[in-house]
Amino acid sequence: MSRKKRLLINTGLLTLSALAMRVVGMLFQAWLASCIGAEGIGLYQLTGSVTVLFSVFAVSGVRFAATRLVSEEAALGRGNGVLGAVRRCINYALLFSLLSAGILWRVAEPLGFLWVGDARTVLSLRLAAVALPCIAISSVFGGYFTASGRVWKAVLVQLLALVLSVVITVSFLQRCDLHDLEQTCAAITAGSAISELIGTALLLLLYLGERRRWRTQAQQTPHLTRRMLSAALPLALSAYTRTSLNTLEHMLIPKGLRLAGLTAEAALSGYGVVHGMALPAVLFPACLLFSLAELIVPELTQAQTQGRTNAIRRIVRLVRGATAIYALVTAAALYVLAEPIANRFFHTPECAAYIRQLAPLAPIMNLDTVTDGCLRGLGQQGRVMAINILDAALGVVLVLVLLPRFGLAGYVWMIWSTETINCLLSSLALRQTLRHSKASGS
Repeated sequence: MSRKKRLLINTGLLTLSALAMRVVGMLFQAWLASCIGAEGIGLYQLTGSVTVLFSVFAVSGVRFAATRLVSEEAALGRGNGVLGAVRRCINYALLFSLLSAGILWRVAEPLGFLWVGDARTVLSLRLAAVALPCIAISSVFGGYFTASGRVWKAVLVQLLALVLSVVITVSFLQRCDLHDLEQTCAAITAGSAISELIGTALLLLLYLGERRRWRTQAQQTPHLTRRMLSAALPLALSAYTRTSLNTLEHMLIPKGLRLAGLTAEAALSGYGVVHGMALPAVLFPACLLFSLAELIVPELTQAQTQGRTNAIRRIVRLVRGATAIYALVTAAALYVLAEPIANRFFHTPECAAYIRQLAPLAPIMNLDTVTDGCLRGLGQQGRVMAINILDAALGVVLVLVLLPRFGLAGYVWMIWSTETINCLLSSLALRQTLRHSKASGS
C-alpha cells in the first residue's frame, strides 16, 4: 500500500473514531450538565485541571517518543529496533506514572483544600491517581499502533473504552445523590479510571499478537535509549511547564471572577459554561484535524529519515491548506448554530453568546494544532516546547490582569490572545524549518 493511500485510510479511521468519540463525549457532557448543573461541571473541570497535570507527568512525552522511534526503526527495516523501542518506552512510562500516581495520592488532600480550594475534590483526585499508570501504558501502545500502520486496533479499543466509561459512570451516578457534588465528581472519575484499566489490558493483548511480525528482522539498532530520551524529555519538560501554568491559570480563573464581583457559585458556574460547554462545542469539529496532526508525525518522520525533502513540503502544504478551508466552514456553522447547540445540548441559553465569541477563533486553533504536529514530525519538539511555555505563561498573566476587571469577557479575550500568538509563532517556526530542510536537501 502506498504511503498516500495509507495516510488517507488511517486519517479516515482516526477521524471517524474521533468524530464518534466527540459526539458521545459531547452528548455525555450535555447529559452531565443537565444532571449536576453548571456548578457541578465547573467543579469537575477544576478537578480535571489538576489531574491533567499529573497525567502529563505520568506520560512524560512517551507517546511521541514511541511514535517517532517506531517510525524510524520501521522505515529502516529494523524489527528488533521496533520491539526494543516499545520495551524501553513501557519501562519509561511505568517509572514516571507510578511516581506520579504515588505523589497525587499522597498530596490529594492538601491539593483539594489549599490549591483547588474545595474539599469536595479530594476523593476524585485519589481515584484519578489509580488510573495514571494505565494512561501512560496506553500512550505507548497508541504511539506504536499509529507508527506501525495498525491504527484501527487502537481506534477500536478507544471506542470501546469510551462506551464503557459512559455506561459505568451512568451506573454509578444512578446510585448517587446528584445534589452531592463530591459523590458525583467521584463517580465520573471512577468510571473513567475503570475504562482506562480495561482499555490498557486490551491494547496489551493486541500488541502481544503483533510481536512476531518484527522478530524476523534482527539488524543492529544503535542508541535506542538515548534516542528515546532525546525525543521524550524535551516534550515532557514542555508539557510539565505548560500544564503547570495551565493548571495555575484554571485555579486562578474562579478567583479572578470573584474579584470581578461574582459570587463563588456564580464564578464556578460561569467557568463551567465557558470552559465546560462553549469551548468543547467550538473544538468539536476539530476531531478530524487532531487525527491528522497525529498521523502527520510518522509520515513526516519517515520522509525526513529517507531524505525526501519535496515530499515533506508537499505534505505540509496539503494539510495546512485543507485545515484552513475546513476550519473556516466549521467556524461559520458554529456561529450560525450557536443558539440551537446551547439550548438543545447544554440546556443553557447563555452558552450561545460564548460559542459565538469563540467560533471565529476555531481556524486559528485548528491551524495551530496541525502546525504543531508538523513540527513534531520534523523533530522540532524543542520549538513546540518553547512556544507552548510562552503561551501558558501569557495565559496566567492575562488571567491576573483581565479577569478581575472584565470578568468572563476577560476570560474570552485571554483565550483569543494566547491562541492567536501561539499560532503565529508556530507558523513562523514551521516556515523556518522548511526553509532549512530545502537548503539542506539542495
